Amino acid sequence: MIFAVLTNDWAQASVAIAGIAFVTVVASVLIWQIFSTGRTGLSAKRENAYQKLAEASAEAQNRTAAGLEKTAGELAELRQRTAELERMLKDIE
Repeated sequence: MIFAVLTNDWAQASVAIAGIAFVTVVASVLIWQIFSTGRTGLSAKRENAYQKLAEASAEAQNRTAAGLEKTAGELAELRQRTAELERMLKDIE
């Protein structure tokens, strides 16, 4: 009779332990997924910010390249004018 009572108590205890373990595992996985979703959202925001920054940088590079091209054209024109002035001065002398 005592053995039957002990066996019944152990059976209930093992079911309770298994239930607690199951609930703990489910809660852990649920919490893990919630934080994973949050990380994904933050990562997407950060990626969008980097993309906007890259687009702004590319636009600035294009503006700089256009400015340098314009400046190079003006410099070539100044060199041409200077060369013409030098020729004119040589002709005058």
